[in-house]
Amino acid sequence: MDVSNINRLLARQYGVREWHQHHDPLSELIATILSQNTSDTNSGRAFTSLREKFPNWEEVAKANVNAIEKAIRSGGLSHIKAARIKEILQTILKERGSLDLSFLDNIPLGESKAWLRQLPGVGPKTVGCVLLFSLGKPVFPVDTHVFRVSKRLGLIANGISAEQAHELLAGMVPVEHVYEFHMNMVDHGRKTCKSQRPKCPNCVLREACPSSYQIS
Repeated sequence: MDVSNINRLLARQYGVREWHQHHDPLSELIATILSQNTSDTNSGRAFTSLREKFPNWEEVAKANVNAIEKAIRSGGLSHIKAARIKEILQTILKERGSLDLSFLDNIPLGESKAWLRQLPGVGPKTVGCVLLFSLGKPVFPVDTHVFRVSKRLGLIANGISAEQAHELLAGMVPVEHVYEFHMNMVDHGRKTCKSQRPKCPNCVLREACPSSYQIS
């Protein structure tokens, strides 16, 4: 089954998704860092706590790492993430003179990807989240749910890394379906194609999934 048919069936199950901005680019960047290796609930709490503690991102950039860490403790790995957030903010200020990342909307897509990738600790998933969710660019992020579901569906081979999966899946997903396909693959991974005990009998893709009867 190709991506277009998978997307059609998932949209029937989880709904047709229209793009809307989740955050501004810098806030999306910080939110994505906070989401690493934790649940959406915990990362959401950490993001909210950080915004409540500091009135703006400039204040976060000036803050002591320990203060940032305290504010984001609910998100897990707070020591690592606090240092990374501060380093990223200071790098942006040094290179751009401000923390406004709206310029990413006005340069070629390849340049915006490369600019984000040179920031400390920023990989393809973070780049994809920033460009897709904040600016509506056709960049496909591969998170843990998308990666797992794609492997089970046979869209990517078992030996493929998450980083390689970004390029492979990007070449499969039609530009107009990038946002919808990503969101519905995430929903499918959370609700049906779970890491443990996937609900194969209830899966809308079960008839075409090569893993369905192996993991039921």
